[in-house]
Amino acid sequence: MECNKTQNLERCACTYKGCSRKGLCCDCLAYHLASRQLPGCCFPPEVEATYDRSFKAFAKAWKL
Repeated sequence: MECNKTQNLERCACTYKGCSRKGLCCDCLAYHLASRQLPGCCFPPEVEATYDRSFKAFAKAWKL
């Protein structure tokens, strides 16, 4: 499957300016999962802005 980076960038919720994976969803997901994290698009905007991508932050954000 080919990545449509331009289209992905329109929906990308990541606010980290230095992110080299912005718009490359497969790369982003693989990177974060390897670090035992979730990508920013899994979080509400106010939580994403903290850059805490942990599973604990995810559960807290969604009150799981």
